[in-house]
Amino acid sequence: MELSSWDKWVEQALSRLESLKVIRSLRPIHLPTPNNSKNSLNSDALEVFDGLRHWDRASVEVEIADSTYQRWVQDIPCSGDDLVCAKAEADNEAGVRTQEFKKLLIFSGNDYLGLSSHPTVVKSAAKAVQEHGMGPRGSALICGYTNYHRLLESCLADLKKKEDCLLCPTGFSANMAFMTAVGNIGSLSAAGEKPSKDESVAIFSDALNHASIIDGIRLAERQQRVQVLVYRHCDMSHLNALLSSTPAKKKIVVTDSLFSMDGDFAPMVELVRLRRKHGFLLVIDDAHGTLVCGKNGGGVGEEFNCETDIDICIGTLSKAAGCHGGFIACRLVSSRKNIKHVDDVATSIYLPPCYSHMLKSGFHVTAIRPPTVPPNLCRLRVTLSAAHTTEDLRKLTAALAQCINFSDSGLHCTNGNARL
Repeated sequence: MELSSWDKWVEQALSRLESLKVIRSLRPIHLPTPNNSKNSLNSDALEVFDGLRHWDRASVEVEIADSTYQRWVQDIPCSGDDLVCAKAEADNEAGVRTQEFKKLLIFSGNDYLGLSSHPTVVKSAAKAVQEHGMGPRGSALICGYTNYHRLLESCLADLKKKEDCLLCPTGFSANMAFMTAVGNIGSLSAAGEKPSKDESVAIFSDALNHASIIDGIRLAERQQRVQVLVYRHCDMSHLNALLSSTPAKKKIVVTDSLFSMDGDFAPMVELVRLRRKHGFLLVIDDAHGTLVCGKNGGGVGEEFNCETDIDICIGTLSKAAGCHGGFIACRLVSSRKNIKHVDDVATSIYLPPCYSHMLKSGFHVTAIRPPTVPPNLCRLRVTLSAAHTTEDLRKLTAALAQCINFSDSGLHCTNGNARL
């Protein structure tokens, strides 16, 4: 099949989308470079809010190139290339603008507290980059999880009055991750191949839940042991009827806490009452309530004095916190004193002896296990960096030689050096 066939199909799809009036283009804005007198990194920023400052206005006052503006007005798609050219002209050595700019006031953002441009936040981010560099260096399960991540998780857990917290790249991915885990719970906990109705996991979702919740539910729904029921927006009578008529024992109710499109709160008091009646797991997406609602910024749960009745709280740092990232805060199923006991039992019954030779030798080489790789194909994934020295590699291969039979693996090792 020729590649040109795909061009044709894509064109047909785009034409269909255009006829439905759903095609939208990105609308790039111009972020002006502050002059030295207003450079927030060099100023003595206040740690508290005591009135509007110039840095607060930076989060709501923006500019766009006139050429971009004209495209917007005429609803013509804009790639942003003209903005790049305009910025290059605006930043020329002479400092003379050769293009007109339009000033706009933003009333469509989520930077509720204006923290994205506050000097304290900006300076802290810059300091972290200067001290620790850019990038996580790996996924959380490999080597990208640090003491700072754990500290942030603990702080978020305290904010949400929960026992623990898990960081995610975004709020969207947090909802996707949680719902995927729910689907896996249904698969792992069911006894038979074909689940009975009471063995399945039933997810009850508000009709106006955010797209990330809906997409996550779609992933969970692919599991055979998950059924999804949508109740009318904030209609507790409808939800109660669905809960009463569903035989599944594992029930989960998920809802936005503060609906961003309609601006209304979920009926938290009624949800708590139904939770006590039906015993379901109550999950809220508090993206728009975190740091905005409640006396201490704890969110909608604090606002309605029902934090302890919320089992799972999902949120984001990209709105009121003015940063980036998402999180899942939760209460623990078992008390902490029982975790070690469970681990000891599991180790004594199911797990073979585990030797941490590489760790004891001073190397962080993570074992890659299912489901990342197929069963019986676990491995040590060794990743080389330009920052490694030849001596580093010699030490690594020498340590590997003490626990790996290179002759069986197709490798030959001499004096700590391995080759095919």
